[in-house]
This record gives sequence, C-alpha cells and structure tokens, in this order.
Amino acid sequence: MSRIDETIAMDRRRFLRAALGGGALLAVGGSIALPRLLAAGAGGGLPALVHDQPGEVALECFSDDGRDLGVRQVQRLVLTDAQWRSRLSPLAFDVMRRAGTERAFSGPHERPAQPGLFRCVACATALYNAATEFDSGTGWPSFWRPIAKRNVIETRDDSFGIERIAVSCAGCDSHLGHVFDDGPQPTGLRYCMNSVALRFIPRTA
Repeated sequence: MSRIDETIAMDRRRFLRAALGGGALLAVGGSIALPRLLAAGAGGGLPALVHDQPGEVALECFSDDGRDLGVRQVQRLVLTDAQWRSRLSPLAFDVMRRAGTERAFSGPHERPAQPGLFRCVACATALYNAATEFDSGTGWPSFWRPIAKRNVIETRDDSFGIERIAVSCAGCDSHLGHVFDDGPQPTGLRYCMNSVALRFIPRTA
C-alpha cells in the first residue's frame, strides 16, 4: 500500500469512528483543487502522515507578543481519550479528537479588533496570525495561511465522497478544519477552522 493510500485509509477509519459517534458534519463552502493545494506546500506534493505516537516534532515557536522564536524540537502531545475529555470541552473533544464540525456562526469568527495570534486550544501551538484572518462569510474563522507551515498537518480527506484537505495541529494531531482553494490573495487559500479549536492571544505591546 502506498503512502497516500495509507493516509486515505486512515482518514476513512477516522470518519467512520466520528460518524458512529454522531460527531462528523460536513463543513460547507469552497471547491477543492487538490493539485493546487498540494503544490502550495502540503508535504512537498504528498500529504503529511498523521502521528499518534509519542515523539518529538519540529515546530516554529512564537511568543505571545508574536516574536518568532525559531524552530524547536518539542514533545508531541499524545493523550488517552479520557485525558483528552478532561482537558477539552465536549464540543472541542468532538471537533478536535473526532473530526467533528461546530455549527456555523456558533463561535467567534469575525476578525479580532487588535493584533495577536491564534493558538491550538489543546496544546498551545501557534497556528495563525490574526493579520491573515479574513471574513469569508461562512461562519467559521478563515485565514489565508498558517503562521508557519510546519505547525499544521494537511492530509487528504475523502469523507462524504468529496476530496478535501483536512488540517490538524502538528503539536498534538488535533483536527482543526479544512483548507479550500477559494481564498484571497496572496495565497488564494482559505483555511476554514473551527472556533472551538482556537484560542486568541491579543498582542498587548
């Protein structure tokens, strides 16, 4: 089995588990042009493999005031389901650990009034700069690029018979949302995220 086939099979198993638990909903909006998205940097033409075992991962680290602290090797956060349930709200657990989708317009999705960055709710990995957020009209926070490409994992998702690219946090392998090819320039991409998976850190200085 090829690397791509293994990744697709993994996504199918995750979707089936989510569907059986009643957690998976289809995030609407945006046709997907898979070759274009892969060319934009998803694993150099191949989807990145999702990790579920302890180990180190190279992340671009940022301070709360937005300073780039460089690439550092950090321990990937791997927990049991029981530990995740105690760490996350029920909705966050459904979205981040079962690949669910929050209801549109149910969480904060407008551009924040001040500069800052968005971190993963589960492990605090820096994910998006508020300066790259835009109002997509979809009811979910939307960004035209991640704060650092290495901080997110992009994998093929063919659930519901639709080819999409799912986005997960590289620091803990938690599902964040999907990326579509109908965003603004300069990338033309729309990283459509679940509000419940993000924590906004305002820049005070």
